[in-house]
Amino acid sequence: MTELETAMALLINVFDKYSGTEGKKDTLTKGELKTMMDKELPGILGNAKDKDDAEKLLKDLDENGDSEVDFNEFIIFIAAITSLGHERFANMPKK
Repeated sequence: MTELETAMALLINVFDKYSGTEGKKDTLTKGELKTMMDKELPGILGNAKDKDDAEKLLKDLDENGDSEVDFNEFIIFIAAITSLGHERFANMPKK
């Protein structure tokens, strides 16, 4: 597989790893989202000091209002934080 195909497969695998442990197998609950953030994004979003952060994030991500994050909502979230990271690192002075 190419690097991009590998990255896509990894995103799918990460979503599948955390989805369905509490609720539906194809969505992330608030708890699953929090666990995923703590384990997969600790330097970006994990271990938030405000215990309501996961709930706020879930509400923002949950476009269809079902109180869960489906894969489409998840991938939009990942793309958004990836874009922010790209912008941040693109503007850093080169050594």
